[in-house]
Amino acid sequence: MNKNYTKLFEPFTFPNGASVNNRIVMAPMTTQSSFENGMVTTDEHNYYKRRTNGVGLVITSCAHVMDNGRFPGSLSAASDDHIPSLTKLADTIKASGSKAILQIFHVGRMGTSSSIGGEQLVSASPVPALRDDAEKPRELTKEEVSEMVKAFGQAARRAILAGFDGVEIHGANTYLIQQFFSPHSNRRTDEWGGSLSNRMRFPLEVTREVKETIEKYAKNPFIFGYRISPEEIEEPGITLEQTLQLLTALEENLDYIHISLGHFMQSSLRDKEDSTPVIQTIKRHLGEDIPLITVGQIKTPDEAIKALDTGVPLVALGRALLVEADWIEKVSNGDESLIRTEIKTNDWDDLTLPDAMWEYVQSRPGWLPFSTLD
Repeated sequence: MNKNYTKLFEPFTFPNGASVNNRIVMAPMTTQSSFENGMVTTDEHNYYKRRTNGVGLVITSCAHVMDNGRFPGSLSAASDDHIPSLTKLADTIKASGSKAILQIFHVGRMGTSSSIGGEQLVSASPVPALRDDAEKPRELTKEEVSEMVKAFGQAARRAILAGFDGVEIHGANTYLIQQFFSPHSNRRTDEWGGSLSNRMRFPLEVTREVKETIEKYAKNPFIFGYRISPEEIEEPGITLEQTLQLLTALEENLDYIHISLGHFMQSSLRDKEDSTPVIQTIKRHLGEDIPLITVGQIKTPDEAIKALDTGVPLVALGRALLVEADWIEKVSNGDESLIRTEIKTNDWDDLTLPDAMWEYVQSRPGWLPFSTLD
């Protein structure tokens, strides 16, 4: 191994005592490949099995906590009927020595009524997203908000019973938890909206519910993380300062915070005069009390080292592991020059990308480096 990359392969221990073999995380990426009922398919098992060898921590694609919070092909953690399916997925990931984290979420206004049986989408308020063809959601009642909080706790219980090593609350990427925190999507006038403290209430209550569930059911150290998008470009939208306040309130219940960024060194989207990387601003604010995971366009081992040099202990690879399933092995063996940097047509079978996922990434030009050459 190149001595410059040894830091990537140092073990790490979370605040709760759980340890991982190295500093590399497989980022959660939507496969859109579960069965219609949310059960895990063989394609998904093959996808994870191909990529988890050597990865310290694997975070799954998001699993919905209620049936009205799904998108086509998403995993389900919405009922006890799904525990056997989730158990098989956890076993697949853990077979190579990786820690398995189930990401749990609700799609909120970012779904489609056709994917939830024709029902109207739900959100914090009846405000559609700022995107083409966005549907107008209905506002969740107070009773439904309380039920939603409980649903996240129940999903965490199922993850524990299924043998996962942890859960990650998906509070990022404009899904329901972010919709409650955002002043754009949350226009409520009750205790769940309005002021910043009221808009923080839902993510804090979900986190508290999951924490209590872990304390009740987990027999071994169970890793508890939270993924967050630091800013929104909408007006009004989430500011970095608001996010720092939320993170301060969240951190005491968590084992890590996962910062969702377009690029791991990006600066503020809203304040163009602030050139400080967002991850450094958050790290400086939170100090050493809680580990951070950074993600975003980390493709090479040099970039992974640069990300660690910001002071965060863990780096997540997303598209890099889609293109090169043997990324970890090649770096650890000193073969980083052999890392695949684009997908060629004759790589298809080796990469084991599910058909639905392949269609999804192809619909996003430029998202992955493709080549038609054999």
